[in-house]
Amino acid sequence: MGRLTRRAEFVAVAKGARYATPSCVVQARARGEPGGPVRAGFTATKKVGGAVVRNRAKRRLREAARRLLPTLGRPGMDYVFIARAQTAAAPWGSLLDDVEKALIRLAPTAADRADGSAAPRS
Repeated sequence: MGRLTRRAEFVAVAKGARYATPSCVVQARARGEPGGPVRAGFTATKKVGGAVVRNRAKRRLREAARRLLPTLGRPGMDYVFIARAQTAAAPWGSLLDDVEKALIRLAPTAADRADGSAAPRS
């Protein structure tokens, strides 16, 4: 699994499909290289909390992505996981369920939107 590191990559994914759950928001977009690796980026705004809380939320999202993206992620896709206020305190099983539900929901939507056009937001 690759990582998104530059702002331009995050902005590009923001133009794709997105799915919001109580504990996180997941955005997805096809890169245009169908056989390429799955890449992921993680972010948390100051609304989530202080630095310690934001870092904990991102660590939890990274671990959830590490467990779920190999099976549910599509090759050639970029994903951005955005922490919410509940991410750091949510029960682990609930967080995994939310991420799994988002990845399943985004799989057909993001793949259909390989041209980069805006997808319906939920």
